[in-house]
Amino acid sequence: MQNHTNGFTLIELMIVVAIIGILAAASMPIYQGYVLKTQVGRVVSELSSYRSGFEANLTGPSGVSNQSLGYSPSNLTTGNAATEIGTLNADGSGHLQVTMGGNAHPILTGVILRFERTAEGEWSCVIDKSAASQWQASYKPANCTVI
Repeated sequence: MQNHTNGFTLIELMIVVAIIGILAAASMPIYQGYVLKTQVGRVVSELSSYRSGFEANLTGPSGVSNQSLGYSPSNLTTGNAATEIGTLNADGSGHLQVTMGGNAHPILTGVILRFERTAEGEWSCVIDKSAASQWQASYKPANCTVI
């Protein structure tokens, strides 16, 4: 009489579950890093879209305001329609600035994202991470300077 065994033993199943648990535990921080980088990138992209409105209103009589920019607050920032995001100086320089908060990850709360314009019309992206003690360099989008 032949003895055929089918299926897995309990120890084999426990080893598989342990391996899956180890892989899941190792991948969660990586996933969280991607989420944080994506949120920062999204806010930078949304803020960048208001640069053309800023340029269009440089010589206008109304100046730069949320209404003239077409500003719509993001759910990843603390901004609202009443808080102006743009500042225009007499020499043509200025900046657009928002602070992360709202539905953003708690690690990013308080991070200030700013696009600065020189009097010559050159834009630069600046991120002030001083309010985010757990900030990591991997969250920085390309072409932005972190201070």
